[in-house]
Amino acid sequence: MSYLTQKTIKTPVSFNGVALHNGLNVNVTLKSAKPNEGIVFKRVDLKNNNLIYPNFLNVTNTSLNTTIENEHGVKVSTIEHLMGALFGLGIDNVLVEIDNEEVPILDGSAKNFIEKIISSGFEVSEEPIKIIKINQRIEYSDGKRFISIEPSKLSLDIDFELKFKNEIIGNQRNKVKVYEDDLTDVYNSRTFCLFEDIEFIKKNGLAKGGSLDNAIVVKDKEILNKDGLRNDKEFVNHKILDCIGDLYTSGYRIIGNVQCSQGGHYLTNQLLRKVFVDKNNFSIIEIREKNLPHTLINRNLLRSIA
Repeated sequence: MSYLTQKTIKTPVSFNGVALHNGLNVNVTLKSAKPNEGIVFKRVDLKNNNLIYPNFLNVTNTSLNTTIENEHGVKVSTIEHLMGALFGLGIDNVLVEIDNEEVPILDGSAKNFIEKIISSGFEVSEEPIKIIKINQRIEYSDGKRFISIEPSKLSLDIDFELKFKNEIIGNQRNKVKVYEDDLTDVYNSRTFCLFEDIEFIKKNGLAKGGSLDNAIVVKDKEILNKDGLRNDKEFVNHKILDCIGDLYTSGYRIIGNVQCSQGGHYLTNQLLRKVFVDKNNFSIIEIREKNLPHTLINRNLLRSIA
């Protein structure tokens, strides 16, 4: 993210591909939006009640994906990789037109989304961005799984731990500074599953569009994808990508330290619900300086408008 004023895309960007879970062919077009309009999904296959806002309160399903739904029951699922790409590129405002109820999986990462959005170019407005600053530690746990967020001076850090009995995946951990690090490996990391879980997943009506072209499949001590892994922490890096995309359903970029063990879409959504239930947990900060790199943020450039 390069600028501290609100940003949209310059020209429309289109994607076409299979949906991971329902297996249908889907078309998506991103279009520019005005400042303060935010990110909006529009189901163009429907004439009425077809706008859905990617807000954590609109998340109605977190089983192997993040699904949002409006008050009329209109849904869009598997939004997390696109949301992660929009977060990573600093896109504040965009209209997402989609002709089905699931975002295409493409290669299973955010790589194709990012490359095409970059090719569109960006339109930077004069309107300052607003960010969420975490004021106190908040934690949500579910058995041995947990996620927490606590105050940070100026950054968003994500420390993610993954534990699998499978020897190939094993225990992986990575920590990234979202606004400072090169996150190429994170955005290029693909979704994954164990071979022995595929039958169960499909019996539950999911992964109808899954293949070795859009997911890493691990069988015992072997990766079935012929080209192997893209990076040595691809499994945990993909979970960080999911986490970034799900955090963006807050509607803002965030200043805070996130720590997560064995987390996923459900835990991140529950964390956001817990953060926003109490206004003392956060402040909304408006950035007044224009065209300043995020790495140069300092307290003198922040004004609380909460």
